[in-house]
Amino acid sequence: MSSFNASELKARFNPEGSLLRRQQMIMLEMVSVLDQVCTKYGIPYFLYGGTLLGAVRHDGFIPWDDDLDVGLLRKDYLRLMQVLPAELPEHIALQTNDTDPNYFYFFAKLRHRHSLLEEESPYDQVFRERGVFIDIFPFDRIPSWLHCVGEPLQGHTFKIFRTSSNRQRAMRRIRAITWINRHITFPVLRAVNCLFRSNKLNYDFGVQFNIVYDVRDIFPLKRHTFEGVELSIPGNSHHMLQTQFGDYMQLPNLDHVQGHANRLEIYD
Repeated sequence: MSSFNASELKARFNPEGSLLRRQQMIMLEMVSVLDQVCTKYGIPYFLYGGTLLGAVRHDGFIPWDDDLDVGLLRKDYLRLMQVLPAELPEHIALQTNDTDPNYFYFFAKLRHRHSLLEEESPYDQVFRERGVFIDIFPFDRIPSWLHCVGEPLQGHTFKIFRTSSNRQRAMRRIRAITWINRHITFPVLRAVNCLFRSNKLNYDFGVQFNIVYDVRDIFPLKRHTFEGVELSIPGNSHHMLQTQFGDYMQLPNLDHVQGHANRLEIYD
């Protein structure tokens, strides 16, 4: 087990009133709204990755962290996408392929409309909503090899965006590829995937990351305090974090940690 001074970490990275701490509080508000909606409709979700690490090790955000990740099984993700728009306050927007024509990711974001966040990557420059966000990822029982088959099908759109000298023409191609993958290619891959069901979870088709979790580590879920708010985390968080991070209670080299944003503005 690691021993560290939480007050010293907070003073160094995210003291009250700092821009990062204000961003974290906006993300906390959005995940709290998400939790309320999921509780209302009986939709299971879970914190994972660095957000889960922060929950277990810090009872909240990793002090230098500037993102928040939520996961759901694909069937639950689809239910959430149906009910969430009507439940959100005006200053929080749901960002998906349906709500933002230039959004070509295959996972959703909640965006805070009273802020502006520019990431290191240039892809968000064409999005309609560009505020502080949390990520909402769909997971499914997909073997890694089959997930890798699907990755370049949507991954090609990122190359088109980066290399094209005509942004408008590039977006027409990207929207067409995204539509084909969403309505034709990925449904075919899901049909193939029915032959290979297992206890291993990966990101749904179209998500440009590859990670493997055991569904038995996630369910049943449990509640855990995160920045003073009760949120859902995997039942066997210890095994998930140990598998992903090793000795996860040990802090990394604090001189090398950094965030993901190039520019952040919060409007009061």
